[in-house]
Amino acid sequence: MTFEGIARSGRAALGRVLLDAGVMGQDWAPTFAAVDRAAFLPELMWPFDTRTQGAVAIDKAEDPDAWYAAADSDAPIVTQWNDGEHTGPAPGRASTSSSSMPSVVYALLRDLAVDEGMAVLDVGTGTGETAGALAHRCGGRKVTTVEVDPAVSRHARQRLAAAGLRPEVVLGDGGKGCAGGAPYDRVLATVGLREIPGAWIEQTRPGGVIVAPWGTHYTHADAVARLVVRGDGTASGRFTGPVEFMKLRGQRLSLPPHHAYVPAEGEGGADTSTTGIPEGEFVTPRYAALPFALGLRVRHCVQVVAAPHDGARPMWLYGLTDRSWACVVFREGEAEARVWQAGERRLWDEAEAAYGWWVGHGRPDHTRFGLTVGPGPAGQRVWLDDPADSWSPQSGVCGDALLANSWAAVSGIDPSW
Repeated sequence: MTFEGIARSGRAALGRVLLDAGVMGQDWAPTFAAVDRAAFLPELMWPFDTRTQGAVAIDKAEDPDAWYAAADSDAPIVTQWNDGEHTGPAPGRASTSSSSMPSVVYALLRDLAVDEGMAVLDVGTGTGETAGALAHRCGGRKVTTVEVDPAVSRHARQRLAAAGLRPEVVLGDGGKGCAGGAPYDRVLATVGLREIPGAWIEQTRPGGVIVAPWGTHYTHADAVARLVVRGDGTASGRFTGPVEFMKLRGQRLSLPPHHAYVPAEGEGGADTSTTGIPEGEFVTPRYAALPFALGLRVRHCVQVVAAPHDGARPMWLYGLTDRSWACVVFREGEAEARVWQAGERRLWDEAEAAYGWWVGHGRPDHTRFGLTVGPGPAGQRVWLDDPADSWSPQSGVCGDALLANSWAAVSGIDPSW
């Protein structure tokens, strides 16, 4: 498909990019042509630069060319800050709703393997664009989309109606699914998860597919789980690759501030040691496989990598079930890094052992890992290569919103002690 009928050259170019990259199959090209991302975006929005982790406001009324250029780019766009409590053009504290990167959306739709006539549950309506694409592909009321935020849901409903697309738009907790539209052939989540809700499995027919970003609290980044529902009430499948989404509101992390772990006077009675693992080996790019693997092996733990300062970069580990902590300070030009650990657990020892396990298994990427979800004590289990050899990541769900100063506190810590 050449997209010659698309009026905006930038949007036509984006369609060709998605096709050439293989993230969008030819079968989805008519939907891309019919469902315009720009039709679902607000007048004031904040395109997000994944390299700098920053966002700058663009107002359609003030600069329509820049607004459409952003809409037609393969970049995420923040559409809400601070759960709707933010006002004004400056970015807020935390992005809480967005329009995802088109390449990510169409990769998820590819993994979903949906077709005309299938019943689909879409969790996390957001702008409504993904629900619109599913409605275009599946037809009419076969799609149920659930959004927890009233203002976001209302905006999506209006934009979908204006586009002539009629999925069932439901205001509610997506973690509970929507029993009224069940059983579903497919479930798609465009929110990050730490636990796959049992309701989704219960509301999906045997043989149906759940596609959802999943991960542990160890890092913000997730991987896309593609799970096939079985007749015994379980679902299992592999991860297809790394991704990052805003977390389901009921599964957000609540981390105490830094000073709740480390005393104000410094390391206190921490044990000290050294490690020979170099910074470049352990402190990896955002979507690398290692942090994901570490999260599967080091339970109930969060990693925070601080900004470099005077040739030193601290990396912190915080326990989620107690006040255990560890800090490793990598220094430029030094073969060994100094380590501090305190609390009931020795978190760096656990992380170092997990790193050794990952290296010993051939440095597996996301696609060699899988997830099995079932009811009862078994809960969620992860595995490498073989579902028969699985273990519990016990990621846990903390529920409340992340404290505003938690990450800011650690980025400015003086590593000299």
